[in-house]
Amino acid sequence: MQTVCLIGKPNVGKSSIFNRLIKEKKAIIMDTPGITRDRIYGIVNYNNKRFSLIDTGGISLGTDDFDKDILAQAELAIDEADLVLFVVDGLSDLDASDLHIKDMLHKANKKVIVVVNKLDNNKRFDNLYAFYELGFSCVLGVSAEHNIGFNALLDLIVEEIPEEVIEEDNTLKFCVIGRPNVGKSSLINALLNEYRVIVSDIAGTTRDAIDTKFKYNHEEFTVIDTAGMRKKGRIYESVEKYSLIRSLKAIERSDVCVVVIDASTGIIEHDKHIISYAIEAGKGIVIAVNKWDTVKNPDGAIKDWKELIKYEFQFVPYAKVVFLSALTKKRISTLMPEVISAYENNKKEVKTSVLNNIIMDAVSIHIPPSYKGKRLKIYFVSQTDSKPPKFTFQVNDKKLVHFSYERYLENQIRENIDLTGTPIILQFKNKGDE
Repeated sequence: MQTVCLIGKPNVGKSSIFNRLIKEKKAIIMDTPGITRDRIYGIVNYNNKRFSLIDTGGISLGTDDFDKDILAQAELAIDEADLVLFVVDGLSDLDASDLHIKDMLHKANKKVIVVVNKLDNNKRFDNLYAFYELGFSCVLGVSAEHNIGFNALLDLIVEEIPEEVIEEDNTLKFCVIGRPNVGKSSLINALLNEYRVIVSDIAGTTRDAIDTKFKYNHEEFTVIDTAGMRKKGRIYESVEKYSLIRSLKAIERSDVCVVVIDASTGIIEHDKHIISYAIEAGKGIVIAVNKWDTVKNPDGAIKDWKELIKYEFQFVPYAKVVFLSALTKKRISTLMPEVISAYENNKKEVKTSVLNNIIMDAVSIHIPPSYKGKRLKIYFVSQTDSKPPKFTFQVNDKKLVHFSYERYLENQIRENIDLTGTPIILQFKNKGDE
């Protein structure tokens, strides 16, 4: 999937433009309690094209550590992008920060659309031509505040994004993701050395990613090494948050995401950020607690760690969990069976009759609460998609679905059908709606 990033100085409206573009997407956004993060990434679907969108901080010419980090993040995002949206303020003259960004983009030799924001009337649109002096052929005016010009912007984006070459490959693909230094590359090396039969190394469609095919139990699998994308230089070594950017494309191309946690340092907030993107992408999930050799009394510690994971990752209670050491290869054999299981559940299809029996039983045990004299009625439920499984409910009024009752229905489905290792989507439609 192609990547578009937003670049610009502070207060030009990048985040507002990001939010406008993301609102065009028809993919499900999982509003999952327990995930707190700065949203820097989203998926946009428009006119049968799909691309990932990355937001960045405002670039200034300051010299403190914060300004340097923002600049490093922006440089990394530009490097990863197939197309850059250079956002400028249509109410102000170009300044030194704009010209610095212009030089960065010309040097990067990327496709660029100059997005002139805050143009909310025809008179202001007359000022548009002044921004051609930045030296880019594509210049477009918008108003994020008034939602003006966004269809034209989306048309131009999908026109400018290079066509992506997709090779047909039906092997199970899984990526290994996690924050820096948790042992992602070591885990992949241990896995490949354990099963020894490496079919091929293929340069992936993601920059610098390596797809390695190998055989396990006489079947072929593909592991995507996101850790291998780390480049030398301060940008790729110092900006932990944006190390995620290089994992996002790999997540999209995978069937299952193995999220690596460092047993020697414990769980931190960034681990939750990373797993949340795998959830939103609808992928099968396995949590691999690595460096298990550093844990004292490992057999007894498993129970404590399971409780810790249950608490810290309460928004993903269905995730598969394995404990292993890439260094010593102990318990490495526990990983592949869980990857396969998560994949099978992610693509699982449930018979309509079975699903309706589960839901009708659930409703009879716990009747939906009433709201302002009205009560939710569920007429019918069917599975309408897989990867991940999506269950569509025909109801009398979808506005009556309280999040706690939706959670109850999900729990009832999971108690009766093995869907561990995969998110599921519950969609509610009013009876008769398309």
